[in-house]
Amino acid sequence: MSGVGSIAGLANGNPVVFMDISIGGHNAGRIKMELFTNTVPKTAENFRQFCTGEFRKLGKPVGFKGCSFHRIIKGFMLQGGDFVKGDGTGCMSIYGDKFDDENFELKHTGAGLLSMANSGPGSNGCQFFITCDACDWLDGKHVVFGKVVDGMLTVRKIENVSVGANSKPKLPILIAGCGEM
Repeated sequence: MSGVGSIAGLANGNPVVFMDISIGGHNAGRIKMELFTNTVPKTAENFRQFCTGEFRKLGKPVGFKGCSFHRIIKGFMLQGGDFVKGDGTGCMSIYGDKFDDENFELKHTGAGLLSMANSGPGSNGCQFFITCDACDWLDGKHVVFGKVVDGMLTVRKIENVSVGANSKPKLPILIAGCGEM
């Protein structure tokens, strides 16, 4: 499986979602991602609903719009999605607080793969990461559920933001908008 593909080549019916990214208050571009509903439908649907805002809590949309990428490790990954606390400690899913690892069929074979961030087995929620390179040591521990199909330049822009303590970006990196194509 390639880390990056073409939207025109999608014949499998998998949904494509997008995130519009701002870095330091300036538009940095759009990332489009195919979600592998054909392999990990539960995990992909959790992410899709947080992109679209379909999931609601107390009648209000809950999701990624306005949340940050809070951890950047150049050459490894970009982590975001913690709209609960914003610092990497928050967890929520459309299925409750956490949900189990669906399967580990897909591997971390290259850049541009979407995978679930977790704190151990069965602790998937809203946090995710995008790989910047192959990272096979994560296979069997983190569920791969999608890939970047357009916007790797934006991924590289995020990857190259200077970081401080705990790999926290020195500039705010926000998901300014998101949804489904």
